[in-house]
Amino acid sequence: MTDVRDASSAEAGTRPNPRGDYIWYELMTPDPEGSKAFYDAVVGWNIGKAEEAYNGYRMIGTDGGFAGGVLPLNAEMQQHGARPTWLGYIHVTDVDQSIKSIEQAGGKALMPATDIPNVGRIAMVADPQGAPFYVMKPIPPEGRENEPSTVFSPGKDGRCSWNELSTSDAVAARRFYGEQFGWTSDEFMDMGEHGEYRFFDHHGVRLGAVSGMMNQDQHPHWRYYFRVPSVSKAKETAEAKGGKVVMGPMEVPGGDHIIIGFDPQGAEFALVGKA
Repeated sequence: MTDVRDASSAEAGTRPNPRGDYIWYELMTPDPEGSKAFYDAVVGWNIGKAEEAYNGYRMIGTDGGFAGGVLPLNAEMQQHGARPTWLGYIHVTDVDQSIKSIEQAGGKALMPATDIPNVGRIAMVADPQGAPFYVMKPIPPEGRENEPSTVFSPGKDGRCSWNELSTSDAVAARRFYGEQFGWTSDEFMDMGEHGEYRFFDHHGVRLGAVSGMMNQDQHPHWRYYFRVPSVSKAKETAEAKGGKVVMGPMEVPGGDHIIIGFDPQGAEFALVGKA
């Protein structure tokens, strides 16, 4: 990772991200080149080439800016349990204090706080139910201290449009994220036998939602939906490129359609857009 501030963030104004905002997304994969071939075709990204990587880390380019990064999983990381997955970064003002607070609330530090020169301080943590994510205090580029990250941009193709938590205890998760990051979850959609689909809001922005797990074979985790112009075309391309779609296309409130699947390296992915 070289710069968590989006190159096109000026379009979003001059308010820096408050604590609790999503400011980065990262794909962990054992095959960055294979991931590039898949996501460039399916989502329309331009993931950096090997020669452009910084210590192996590749940037996900989209519409003149960035949608996130790609972290290669080496053999040692996999031996310690790392698996292909997508993870989100949540902005905090003090990483060490956040770790302490998360642990006191029943969460766990999965990776100690680490400083990345000219980028910021990060730590990988898990909520009390075990869903992993990063907390981060970024170092803004000089002269752009007040520009926000726009990797989460619900209406823009190629950007994350929705953050969805599948968990074993939705009530406890709502309390945890509310206390740690100031998210509210007052509104919900009744899903019948599947319970409530509670929406997460933060500073007037709907970030996503939390619900119980529909697939009991999976562990609690965050799912990030990236927006594409056509979900049906993306599904066709994903399958042609070696991915596996396990849900959808399915219409969701508001007229969009979604699909959920696994990329060729085994990381779950989710897409949203028009049918």
